[in-house]
Amino acid sequence: MDISKQTLTAAVAERILSSEQADALYAFLRSRSEHKPAFTFTHVLYYLGGLIAIGAMTLFMNLGWEAFGGAGIVSISLLYGAVGIQLVNSFSRKSLIIPAGICATFVVSLTPLAIYGLQQWLGVWPDETVYRDYHRYVKWHWLYMELGTLAVGLILARKYQYPFMVMPIAITLWYMSMDLSVIITGEYQTWEIRKLVSMVSGVLLIALAIWVDIRAHRKADYAFWLYIVGVLAFWGGLSLQHSDSELAKFGYFCINLGLIGVGVVLVRKVFVVCGALGCCFYLGYLASDVFKDSWLFPVALSVIGLGVIYLGVVWQKNEEAITRAAHSILPEPLRRLLESKSLN
Repeated sequence: MDISKQTLTAAVAERILSSEQADALYAFLRSRSEHKPAFTFTHVLYYLGGLIAIGAMTLFMNLGWEAFGGAGIVSISLLYGAVGIQLVNSFSRKSLIIPAGICATFVVSLTPLAIYGLQQWLGVWPDETVYRDYHRYVKWHWLYMELGTLAVGLILARKYQYPFMVMPIAITLWYMSMDLSVIITGEYQTWEIRKLVSMVSGVLLIALAIWVDIRAHRKADYAFWLYIVGVLAFWGGLSLQHSDSELAKFGYFCINLGLIGVGVVLVRKVFVVCGALGCCFYLGYLASDVFKDSWLFPVALSVIGLGVIYLGVVWQKNEEAITRAAHSILPEPLRRLLESKSLN
């Protein structure tokens, strides 16, 4: 729950708190939350600048850098990395946690470029692909860059412990799953295999995110980016599947309903957003293809919508009892995690 200044003022008006107690409580809550990401102009500037810098050295890298050669790429990457570490330490000393985490993430994101340059320098690069293809194509030889990125990411994450640093680690794990599939199935794998691999890797990342969430939720939200990448990988692979079976399409709808339920339980919006999009896709398919000439379909859909609203009313009346019963059959670590979520 969010406690604003207006909420505390209302509590003072109701004589629940004194004015001094409200001011002290507000100062305490503000000091606890100032280092958490929030939709403020300052934080937007932090993340916008960080993502521009990270994107410049990853997604938006152009062929001009190839002119520096392998040794030049390694040297520039190390120079950028040294500057990034200096900024991390400087921001950390000033208790500027968010910009420190962004700069640490920038250093991790430099790792694949440095390893690419090193391979070019040593003359062991296997084909004519260039670094900018790293984010576009699935290739087995990206594995060296990915393993190096994971190693550097884990070392720096252990040292600095900023949640945003998990972002390149999560993306690298997803990339690695796709590149490993090339080794298993061959260089020219079918699109169907790639979609299946994306789904499986998404499930594994979600499982890893839940494990990290259980272990570290009291410290910081280290699982955030694992959930984001895992859900997008799974849902993207699922949504790109094709079938002429109406049962399979209904199954897709049910899975998306399940994602919404999981998102509500874990208090993770990415599940809810993807699940809601999937449900809308299925209902749109029914309206435009299956029942395009039926006047009853919108009526039935309206009745279902009102039924869902009524279900929400029933749930609200019995939420505490249902939650208690559901938590009682869960393992202790997962129950503690969900109970901590319900208090937020």
